[in-house]
Amino acid sequence: MKLIYSSLVIIFLFGSFYSCSPKIETPKKTTFNKFENPPTAAVKFKLEEPKFTKEQLQLPQDPDFKIGTLPNGMKYYIKNNSDPESRAELRLVVKIGSVDEDDDQLGIAHFIEHMQFNGTKNFSKNSLINYLESVGTKFGADLNAYTSFDETVYKLQVRTDIEGQLDTGLLVMYDWAGHATLDPEEIDKERGVVISEWRTRLSPQQRMMEEYFPVLYMDSKYAKRLPIGNPELIKNVDYSTIKRFYNDWYRPDLMALVVVGDINIDSMEQKVIKLFSTIEKPSTTKKPEVYYVPDIPNTTIKVVSDHEAPFTNIRIVNRILHVNTVTNDEFLQKIDRDLFEMMLQSRLNEIKLSANTPFTQVYSGYSQDLGDKDSYSTYAIVPGDKVIDAIKTVTRENERVKLYGFKQSELDRQYNNLLKDAEEKLNEKDKTKSSVFSNEAVSNFLDNTPLISAKQYYNFLKSNKDHIKLSEINAFAKKWFTENDKIILVTGPQNENYYLPDEELIVDALEEIKHENITDYVDNEVNKPLFDKTLQNTKLNSSETLEDYGIKKITLSNGIEVYYKQTDFKNDEILFSAYAPGGYSQYDLKNLNDAKFASAIVKEMGVSDLNNIQLDKLLTGKDVNVNNYLGELFSYSYGNSSVTDLETLFQLIYLKFDEPRKDSDAFKSYIDRNIGIYADLLKNPDYYFRDLSTKVNYDNNPREKGIPTVEDFKNLNLDNLYSIYNENYGDAGNFKFFFVGNFDEKTLENYCTLYLGNLKSNNKNTSWVDRKINFAKGKINKTINYGTAPKTYVNIVYHGDSDYSIENDYIFNSLIDALRIKLRESLREDLGGVYGVRVSGDYTKIPEQNYFININFNSDPPKTNTLTKAAFDVINKIKSEGIDSETLTKIKETQKQDYIKNKRENRFWLNSMVSVVKYGEKWNTIDSNSLIEKLNNSDIKNAANLYFNDNELIKLEMFPYNYK
Repeated sequence: MKLIYSSLVIIFLFGSFYSCSPKIETPKKTTFNKFENPPTAAVKFKLEEPKFTKEQLQLPQDPDFKIGTLPNGMKYYIKNNSDPESRAELRLVVKIGSVDEDDDQLGIAHFIEHMQFNGTKNFSKNSLINYLESVGTKFGADLNAYTSFDETVYKLQVRTDIEGQLDTGLLVMYDWAGHATLDPEEIDKERGVVISEWRTRLSPQQRMMEEYFPVLYMDSKYAKRLPIGNPELIKNVDYSTIKRFYNDWYRPDLMALVVVGDINIDSMEQKVIKLFSTIEKPSTTKKPEVYYVPDIPNTTIKVVSDHEAPFTNIRIVNRILHVNTVTNDEFLQKIDRDLFEMMLQSRLNEIKLSANTPFTQVYSGYSQDLGDKDSYSTYAIVPGDKVIDAIKTVTRENERVKLYGFKQSELDRQYNNLLKDAEEKLNEKDKTKSSVFSNEAVSNFLDNTPLISAKQYYNFLKSNKDHIKLSEINAFAKKWFTENDKIILVTGPQNENYYLPDEELIVDALEEIKHENITDYVDNEVNKPLFDKTLQNTKLNSSETLEDYGIKKITLSNGIEVYYKQTDFKNDEILFSAYAPGGYSQYDLKNLNDAKFASAIVKEMGVSDLNNIQLDKLLTGKDVNVNNYLGELFSYSYGNSSVTDLETLFQLIYLKFDEPRKDSDAFKSYIDRNIGIYADLLKNPDYYFRDLSTKVNYDNNPREKGIPTVEDFKNLNLDNLYSIYNENYGDAGNFKFFFVGNFDEKTLENYCTLYLGNLKSNNKNTSWVDRKINFAKGKINKTINYGTAPKTYVNIVYHGDSDYSIENDYIFNSLIDALRIKLRESLREDLGGVYGVRVSGDYTKIPEQNYFININFNSDPPKTNTLTKAAFDVINKIKSEGIDSETLTKIKETQKQDYIKNKRENRFWLNSMVSVVKYGEKWNTIDSNSLIEKLNNSDIKNAANLYFNDNELIKLEMFPYNYK
């Protein structure tokens, strides 16, 4: 919904375009685009319906989906799925986005999405949100929407166990499909919210994108239709222009309805037919166009800099004509493409972990682009002085694949990984979230992506193994890695130490690679087992069952305590966590820096005599992960595995504790990569404000320095941090382990006595140290100027001592829930001044009993005082009056529904078990229903007066440089 659009679109713009690759005319140039984060999803685009002959075998379709088309042209997808129980996921998909806007409608597709929540035929103004929240629908998580170039998608989760709620959910979808009121008064109120969303995204990334995006999509309509639109147009656009877009495009023949959940398919189909068939298709309709991205010959280079850019990035993009995936042969080619990108990514990962790597992070892959294009892209964050080296490295690896191809051993490993993933999805087919199936249906409607079941996919992958030919996969390189339709984008900061290379330098580097003698890749396979020690089972000192929660506790002979709960929430998931008191609080300032980075660096080194590259190869075809993390007050270990990989999980736990590897090359690689990330980070106002907030909040306490500096990394000492790691993990007797999942209890206990029971234990009783890291005392009001974007950052912190109890903790968090709702209503819905307000807090028991509440938003600088005052007015009103019964109902219902859903999640039980044991609570505190039932307005009001203490208040505001 409107609240999610910002984040989704920015992820889309700075992520999904990673896989895009446009061509641009410039004889010896290339264009590069900078992203803060690697892409996570393919970009949506419009294509005509795929065509195939009768001789071609069309892919099978998930038989559990019922798919149909109403007489008015609306398509529907219906599927029964019981995870989560008594819930249904609804989606309204409109195959229209910003690319369909007229020149006087820039941003109106997104604006319409906002307006759908401000009044429809059956839900006046904000009554929709009020109703849904009153029945436990969570704003953001259960109620949302997004707008992109080619689509607008609305999301709603509803209950199916209460009469009428599912019908009301369908009525919401019905209204969204064509009955928005578009009330002028509400339009005027929403202008400020949309502009605030635009302002929220103002950043160096956005400024650089505005420079390179027209190059990426030159001569296509996409280059002129960013979904966020034009703020000046949004501010002044007339009502008729908005309604024209709605009337032109919100019609049933461009829509699909998706219903997946705990429902009866046949009765749901009848409801859909009865209700949605009444939506009339206009007699005269505007035909949506198919938009293309023109081919551009040669290679294009674009270098863009911004003085506030936090990272230097490169992206090398090869654009390819889109390939449909609707027949068996086409789907087999898709699998070939997946394997190609997995093998190339694995090679790039090896380079990233080497001692003299040019990469901080690197990602490579094939994906769908905009218009009629797919692309193969490599994206990397690089140190600013290694741009040329990174471009040459990526180009060299692409050329290496063109010259020699991949090895059969590489293909075998990645095929096994792909098959393992497919096997897990098959195992979880009846425990898969309805949202997953809903999203698959959305993609099928928008992009013709295959809608096949987990069983169909697994069988296809398994039965076609002999048809996966290395020679056919290797042939992709010659088709993809050409000089035509290729773009190289470079973005980043300029500073006194280095300058981004110009286009001619990049051209020269590419020429060098052409004349370089590139040798074949050597696949150094690992011919040894992961675990080659011979261990004997140790004794089990004690075993007991804890109350009525299905939790058991065993104590091993070395003192390790193990708590476990066997569940059937997932068929193929086992989670674990472990902790011991201590953490980096044990270390003085001299050793603090090494202690904070010890676990992260040792993780990079591997285990035993295996480096991370070798370890990755040994774990081919397995789903298992173990990480150790040294926190402030505790040393942690956590991870997961599939059912069949449980023993491997225990072996890895043992090796991470008992045989951590020490590797100077991995250490140097880590240092170099992080220096590349942090060198210019504080030039970015977002990071600067975050860093400044930490320093102001903690009164410049040297143990809470904020964002790490380059000097922090340069000063790390391998011997010292390796010793610190072993001090915390080399003696496991003080650890408590927790396991949750679908394991056999006897098998789990056997592995505990075999692997955990043999971990070293010298009865060392570690404990954390209270370093008195407290918030700055008194009332602090600080204002600074930093950054060029016209927006103000506001951070408000209330803090103080507390009287910890489970009940007080619950009421404290309910107060935060109330504040979040009331600030949204005031600052966003009433004043139209913000896109969102972040409210968070913590109520701690150790090392001291205290609390903090943090309120964070950004605003138009001239409106900052008004919005800040409004925020304090909301707080003061809660202190004087508490909250209304409607808000109290929203809080309690949302909490109830969260608990109902959470108690069927392994992660919830793992976290709850850890919390109970760590803080010495009773097991019945896991069940929050009794607390929810007792919550009343007096609790909220009293808590507000206790925790909103104006004498312990920190307010920090950061205005742009040019604002006084």
